[in-house]
Amino acid sequence: MKVLLLDKNHPLITKQLLDRNFILEEDFTSSYDEVCNKISNYDGIIIRSRIPLDRSFLEKATHLKFIARVGAGMENIDSEVAKKLGIQLINSPEGNRDSVAEHVLGMLLILMNRLFIASQEVKQGIWKREENRGDELLGKTVGLIGYGNMGKATAKRLSGFGCRVIFYDILPNLSDEYGIQVSLEELKRTADILSLHIPLTSETHYLIDDQFFKDMKDGIYFVNTARGKNVKTKDLVIALKSGKVKGACLDVLEYEKSSFENIETENEDLKYLLASEKVIVTPHIAGWTIQSKEKLAQFIVDKIVALYC
Repeated sequence: MKVLLLDKNHPLITKQLLDRNFILEEDFTSSYDEVCNKISNYDGIIIRSRIPLDRSFLEKATHLKFIARVGAGMENIDSEVAKKLGIQLINSPEGNRDSVAEHVLGMLLILMNRLFIASQEVKQGIWKREENRGDELLGKTVGLIGYGNMGKATAKRLSGFGCRVIFYDILPNLSDEYGIQVSLEELKRTADILSLHIPLTSETHYLIDDQFFKDMKDGIYFVNTARGKNVKTKDLVIALKSGKVKGACLDVLEYEKSSFENIETENEDLKYLLASEKVIVTPHIAGWTIQSKEKLAQFIVDKIVALYC
């Protein structure tokens, strides 16, 4: 099989597929149009997020048998068209579930205990104790939306901190030793911390908006390591200013480029988030560890090999 690699990934992908007699071509620089012009020559594509695989692209991929996305989210692929064309879709959410879960926990501990603020103050010669009094995770009810790979891994970590973990998911009967499945209404009513672990779809676009926050307790903590457009940023800012949301941990932003490589829009809401002591922002790195890079790649190779060798 002839496979096109459109993004740089862990070298084990190239080595292991070559060892199994796949023919590989790397192209990390060609534009969308340039790739479209040659895509009919390939049986498979391995991607991250650089180029969107929309209807026009897929209809030109007349010999394509599979698309492998090194990661979890598939929103850059027109999945419905791919399925109609008989193209197998492969991703690897198992590869970075642990790094996402640890990132959620790390951001919450930093925010709730004012660790970054206190450290910066001490480095500037400022010694404040009462002002930097923390808030414990112990005894908090954490509400997760989405209980797939990321949600389950997060629940496992938080349950070890003495949290009560509840979750809402569109699939039934997912409760386990780490989390209890509840209705969305119950989650809104009882959660002290809200964390998102969902894909970006037409149903989840702007799922978290002004009304969602109004339906929740006052003074919640909000965590988003899913997708920026799951949240209406303007409404989050309103909730932060009013105190409805006590603090927010954001690894993803509504204003990111589709490739996740940078921010494409600047406005007053973004400026508020970046300036606020109530908010921690990281550059879409929750699934971005040394270990996850290798695991993401290995799961992709294993799935391709299982299907085509």
